Amino acid sequence: MTEIDPTTQTELEAAVYRRLVAHLQTRTDVQNIDLMNLAGFCRNCLSNWLKDAADGKGLPLTKDAAREQVYGMPFAAWKAKHQTEASPEQQAAFAAAQAEPH
Repeated sequence: MTEIDPTTQTELEAAVYRRLVAHLQTRTDVQNIDLMNLAGFCRNCLSNWLKDAADGKGLPLTKDAAREQVYGMPFAAWKAKHQTEASPEQQAAFAAAQAEPH
């Protein structure tokens, strides 16, 4: 494997993050509960991780601002426009996943 310098590695990781966020912004049909059930993380997790990273650097980033960066719009607007009610099956799968030891 080719050796990658730390700066280039960070740039690559940042590009991947931006591409993931852009992808999730276009896939509004994919609900957060589906992401949680299949992958164990969702858009809210990404925004929380972004806020945690900012906090770690001492940068002022609110939860709402982090969510807006991930969702591409204010969270309340995304929720009103795209979020659907979770089905009983989705809720059961989520509850089962949360009960599993990690």
